[in-house]
Amino acid sequence: MLKKGSKLNSILTGSCPKCQNESMYEDKNPLNLTKVLKMNDHCGHCGFKYQIEPSFFYGAMYVSYGLNVAVGIAAFIVSFVFFNATIEQSFITIILTLVVLFPFVLRLSRNLYINMFVSYDPKAGQD
Repeated sequence: MLKKGSKLNSILTGSCPKCQNESMYEDKNPLNLTKVLKMNDHCGHCGFKYQIEPSFFYGAMYVSYGLNVAVGIAAFIVSFVFFNATIEQSFITIILTLVVLFPFVLRLSRNLYINMFVSYDPKAGQD
């Protein structure tokens, strides 16, 4: 399922979408909040430039919005339907869930966005 060459591998690991040999981020740990957005300029293995064009990752905000809506709806359903929480408790659950998952959703949205435009190349970096 997470075999090298699959989009899912690159999305979930945050690896280079072109060669999938190296992380796109300076620090692989998304919980290091001071470096959550710090990315390498290019892949050290294949040389792929991550910032495809100026302000490329601004488009990832739209992906992040969709992911946050999905996470919020899931948090509401779990708290309201399965745990019989009140509306107020459910909204507090949504807010807490979004705050806790913020760094993961942020990275996941960037990973999804770049993988929409770049495909895996098994020959990348084999020069």
